[in-house]
Parts: sequence; structure tokens; C-alpha cells
Amino acid sequence: METLTAIVGWAASISMILGYLPQAITTMRTRDTDGIALPTFCMLGLGSVFFVIQGLLLGNWPLVVTNLITTICSAIVFGIKIQNDRKKKRG
Repeated sequence: METLTAIVGWAASISMILGYLPQAITTMRTRDTDGIALPTFCMLGLGSVFFVIQGLLLGNWPLVVTNLITTICSAIVFGIKIQNDRKKKRG
């Protein structure tokens, strides 16, 4: 049962990363953040941070790896979004 749990955990990890990464890469390349709602994105990023902490406390490495990657991507997209919003405010 432990092996099945690990397989399911890593499958979930890969699915989450592959689902999240394309949006982050597109945003980094195009710098287009018009379709991103900042409060929603902040809450998703914060949720990822808490899942990293939970994964560390439980020793659940698929949870840690997945959410560490999504946290980093969230931080990058958040920075681009803030930068774009400031430019729009000035212009």
C-alpha cells in the first residue's frame, strides 16, 4: 500500500506541475498579466507555501516538490503582475 501511495503522490505532483507550468511560462515570456486576478493568484501562492510546510512536517516529498515549484512560479508571476499594474497606473 505504501508503494501505491507514493506512486499516486508522484503522479499528482507531475500532473500539478504540468498543469501550472505552462501558464507561468507563458506569463514570463509574454509579460501579459491582464487575465490574472491578483487576489486569486496570491491565495493560490499562499496555499502552495502552506503545502510545502505541511509536506516538510509529514515527510511527504511529492507534496514538497510540487508546491515548491508552484510557489516559485507564483512568486515570479506575482512580481510580473505587480510590475505591470504599476506601469498601467503610471501610464
